[in-house]
Amino acid sequence: MESDERVIMIGQGVRNPWYVGSTADGLDKRFGSKRIIDPPVSENGMNGVAIGAALSGLLPIVIHPRLDFLIMGLEQVFNQAANWSYTFGGKSNVPLVVRGIINRGGEQGAQHSQAIQAMFAHVPGLKVVMPASAHDAKGLLIAAVADPNPVIYIDDRWLYDVSDEVPEEMYSVEIGRGTVLRQGSDVTIVAMSAMVPLAVTAAQTLALEGIDVEIVDPRTIKPLDIELICSSVEKTGRLVIADAAWRTASFSAEIAALVSEYSFDSLQSKIVRVTLPNTPAPSSTSEEQHFYPTPDNIIQAVRSLF
Repeated sequence: MESDERVIMIGQGVRNPWYVGSTADGLDKRFGSKRIIDPPVSENGMNGVAIGAALSGLLPIVIHPRLDFLIMGLEQVFNQAANWSYTFGGKSNVPLVVRGIINRGGEQGAQHSQAIQAMFAHVPGLKVVMPASAHDAKGLLIAAVADPNPVIYIDDRWLYDVSDEVPEEMYSVEIGRGTVLRQGSDVTIVAMSAMVPLAVTAAQTLALEGIDVEIVDPRTIKPLDIELICSSVEKTGRLVIADAAWRTASFSAEIAALVSEYSFDSLQSKIVRVTLPNTPAPSSTSEEQHFYPTPDNIIQAVRSLF
């Protein structure tokens, strides 16, 4: 925002650090209410205003503190932002970042805990990023703001305690380029967002059993770095996909289908997915302990391949 006065932020609670972690702390005082806007509660209206701002030459970041409530603004995202450039032959673009935050646990229940990234990945015209580290969170957000087309930026509140080295200067992480977090030779784990630290913990345990795990973080699920994933699977011959979303039609299914299509001959065993069960999120702590995946679920999935 210091380097480009076109960047604005619109969202519920942007002046409240609980809603967006500490990422908006003090921004209203530094940049004023014309650039840090806390609008009335109207998800569709917020998105419409942000799209109009983008078409007028601004670079808006519209924030939805609960990804679930973004559902009420999908008409603007799916019908307008995603289709605009195509409809007008590329002569007019929508440089919009829609940041939605996944909430989990804390007995928040079915309407406050949904991970619906696969819905956005399904729609042509949208890019979808899901950082799993502080470094990538900053780099992908900068890349998303610089992108001339709409980007859905999804982060997970369970990652807000994760810390790592983050350069102070401006830098970007390329959208569509995944990363190998851990080299291994026996099995590939493709883990997304909040599942990444769980996969790292699982890999450390499995190493004690002599199972060498390679961990791939796509960072971006659309466009997906399928070449990186397939290259890893072709080396290890086994694949576990960890995606903390509902199992049916989840993005884990898309990855499994693509690997089966491009690298089937390299597979030495079935593909196993670690996902949420096909039920709404529970509203009690005891049930949440069985609902959400753990490192042990990933460990059991890997063991089943041998």
